[in-house]
Amino acid sequence: MSLEIVIDSKCPYRLAHFWAAALPGYEVRPYDEDEIARLAALGLTRETDTSVPIDSIDKPTVWFQKSDDLTTSRNRIHFDLKFGNRHAEVTRLLALGATVLKERVDHIVMLDPEGNQFCLFDP
Repeated sequence: MSLEIVIDSKCPYRLAHFWAAALPGYEVRPYDEDEIARLAALGLTRETDTSVPIDSIDKPTVWFQKSDDLTTSRNRIHFDLKFGNRHAEVTRLLALGATVLKERVDHIVMLDPEGNQFCLFDP
């Protein structure tokens, strides 16, 4: 069995790059010449690709897929992230394009660049 997570997105390329930078051990899957040619045949580029994965050696692949029908209220599923110092991570994530939605005693609720909620906890 394998597990992959799929997230609807307005701009999969941009959101994949945000999450690859936000999540330790993840990278946007590289585009080889065949994939670039396949996209070109569809009239697409890396930046307009409709499905962009980020990979990790030991964690599930996360796909960002183009959707024009996005949720506009609270997501039914979201990431809970536990890094080192929560407040230091907020600064790093803000620099990547996240925003703070609200601060709680034990966690901070943030939004990725497309408004998807995630929570940041201390370990």
